[in-house]
Parts: sequence; C-alpha cells; structure tokens
Amino acid sequence: MVLKGQVALITGASRGIGAACAELLAKNGAAIGVNFVGNKEAADNVVGRIRGHGGKALAVQADVRDADQVKRMVKQVEKDLGPVDILVNNANINFPVKPFLEFTWEEMAGKLNGEIGAAFHCCQAVLPGMIERKRGKIINISSGLSRTPGEGFVAHTTAKSGLDAFTKALAHELGPHGITVNTVAPGLTETDATAWLPPEAKAGAAAHTPLRRIGQPEDVAGAVLFFAAHYGQFITGTYLPVDGGTTMV
Repeated sequence: MVLKGQVALITGASRGIGAACAELLAKNGAAIGVNFVGNKEAADNVVGRIRGHGGKALAVQADVRDADQVKRMVKQVEKDLGPVDILVNNANINFPVKPFLEFTWEEMAGKLNGEIGAAFHCCQAVLPGMIERKRGKIINISSGLSRTPGEGFVAHTTAKSGLDAFTKALAHELGPHGITVNTVAPGLTETDATAWLPPEAKAGAAAHTPLRRIGQPEDVAGAVLFFAAHYGQFITGTYLPVDGGTTMV
C-alpha cells in the first residue's frame, strides 16, 4: 500500500488509461478523484470497482479546459477526500486526423489550447496546497507521437510536444518545493480512443515492437504508479516511453 493516506486526482479517468490508473493507484492505497466530462455512468462504474475492493473514490465532473470547472472539481475532491497529493493529467482532448493542408487554424488551436490549457488549469488548482505541504507528484500523460510523428497527427504531435516542454519547465520551477513533475508517453495502446484503427494497423504496430504487442492501459498505469509512489522520488522532468521498446528501434 505504497500510496496509503494519499489522494490522487486523475483527469479523464472514466475509461481507458485513466480508469486503469485510478484502479491501480487505489489498490495501492490512494483515495481517487475520478474526473469525467460527460459519461457519469462510466465514472461511477470505476468508482464502484474501487469501492468494491475496499478503496475510496469519488466521481467528479469537470471539463478540464475550463478553469472555473477545474477549481470546483478540486474543491470537491479536497472536501470529500482530502488535499491532492498526486495529479495525473490524462484527459483526452479530441483532434482531427488529416493532412496538415486540410486543417483550419481553429482546429489546430482547439487542440493546442485544450491540451495545454487542461494541464495548466489543473496544475494551478492543486499546486498551492502541494507547495504549502512541500510535497506532490504531477504526472502528465503525453504520447509517443510527441517524439515520433505520424501522418495526419500534426495537431496531436504539436500539442503533446508542448505538454512535454511544460513538464520540464514545471519540474525545474517546482523542484525546490519537493514536487516532482514527469511525463509518461504511451505508444499505441488498446483503448476506446484507438478502437477506430483497423486490426491490420494494430497488428503491424505490434510486429514492429520488440515485445510484439501493443500496449494495454495497465501497462501505462504501472509507469504512473512508479512516479506517484516513493520509487520515483528522485526523478523529475523526465519523459518515460511506455511502448514495448518501439522508441529503441
């Protein structure tokens, strides 16, 4: 129970990677704020599974692109669970997948503002308490596409690259306060967000991965737990790919 007595707020935690992080951190003792934007039933299911294993969790609605909604969410988590010790910025910000010349600036700006804005608002809401207590863990969920672009993913690649830089800047500034900030970058992972990919695309990705499979949400959750627990207490500003060794080749 390496997180016993701690509180974790995980954005976009009603499904996929976020849900896996919520359940794994809960199994390791943390009380979990399960953020969702629209699917309350899915968030309640995650909370139910956590409580079913004896854990403590709360579903909290907020569009993390909206600063006021984020402030209300954090206040609710603090009231019902306690001060936030761990923040996992995982919320999925939708984006078009298409060639660059077909993009409008509004589409590009929507992804850039949404991605960085969500992390910005959530960090600003929890950091005063972390600084006061002189401890805290922030884990930003990026993507392997931030370092190795793919065709049609110009908005996603650019936004996630910005998130990677945001991680390093915060890690540098917050280190003296005892707060670590790290990036976890999944490769292709089997979630609702990748369900649209044809089976042959997933098989091709697996064939080029040294471990010969694509990722599962639990693979990413394990890396998040590493940074959230004391195991990663002397690591900050890093970028950890969780991609089965793809970046190695």
